Amino acid sequence: MRAAIYEKTGAARDVISIVDMEAPRAGPNEVRVQLHCSGVNPSDVKSRAGARIMRSPRVIPHSDGAGVIDQVGEGVDRERLGQRVWT
Repeated sequence: MRAAIYEKTGAARDVISIVDMEAPRAGPNEVRVQLHCSGVNPSDVKSRAGARIMRSPRVIPHSDGAGVIDQVGEGVDRERLGQRVWT
């Protein structure tokens, strides 16, 4: 999958890069969503700028999105597959 990421805080033009990375797998009691639309929320902008401590070494700024559940983890009803959702 392709993702916009940052590994340090700062101005967007200085810290955001587009990378190819392995798609995550849904863990227990989780779903994976194939995003059809993704948006950056103001909280993402503030975090990337350094207003909050980074909680992981790599961040994919994304708080708003919509798509379809394409994978479910253990403990999640398989009937969820194909359902449209927003994040």
